Amino acid sequence: MASIMDGERQFHINTLSNDVGRYVILPGDPGRVPKISEYLDSAKQVSHNREYNVYTGSLLGETVSVCSTGIGGPSAAIAVEELVKCGADTFIRVGTSGGMDKRVVGGDLVIALAAVRGEGTSFEYLTPDYPAVADFEVASALYDAARALSDDSFGNGCHIGVVHSKDSFYGEVEPESSLVSDNIKSRWQSYLKSGCLASEMECAAIFSVGIARHVRCSAVLTALWNVERSNDSLPDNITYDSSRAIKCAVEALKILIDKDRKNA
Repeated sequence: MASIMDGERQFHINTLSNDVGRYVILPGDPGRVPKISEYLDSAKQVSHNREYNVYTGSLLGETVSVCSTGIGGPSAAIAVEELVKCGADTFIRVGTSGGMDKRVVGGDLVIALAAVRGEGTSFEYLTPDYPAVADFEVASALYDAARALSDDSFGNGCHIGVVHSKDSFYGEVEPESSLVSDNIKSRWQSYLKSGCLASEMECAAIFSVGIARHVRCSAVLTALWNVERSNDSLPDNITYDSSRAIKCAVEALKILIDKDRKNA
């Protein structure tokens, strides 16, 4: 029986298998894809459909792609699923976040080892009691790269640990406006007490797809600001600059490419 999924191109990201490399950087914003691709050799756009803007080039002689995911878990999961079908097996999310732990200030990098599953997409892939964890090799490469790019000055540090993934941006920044604000606030306080570093919207979904499809995933996030520091009138930065996170992802891929070649 014919299906809309029967075409040679992937249904959402609109790519063919030979359009995509083994290694993929995943920003959320389609507009950030060309900026990231400047770090690759001979990069060119191979597709742009909906929120999915895909460029492919090379790094250290290996084919590397950059694919935007849009906002939130469902669209991010679709991107990873279809990229895996094209042969990709290593993914680095480059995203933004709001700091939670007061050690995190605006401008800091956060490497995600795991994500709190405060969204819905991950439950389509994993049982409720299974954690959304990153691949250790990818996370380690990102942390090594982040340390090399950080001097621990205010707004130029890096952290590694657990992040929070959610479905509602305004549930974080304006919880009082929700009809279930008591539930949101009580869970948020539990995450803070547990040392959760930052809040964002895609890691849990991406990591869960990675676990289900047996591919490697982690993430580097720029803390735009820290909502808890703001609430307590503590000094903080506000930044919209993701360039350090982009450099971190590229340098981490170089580490992974070198290691993969040695282990081949």
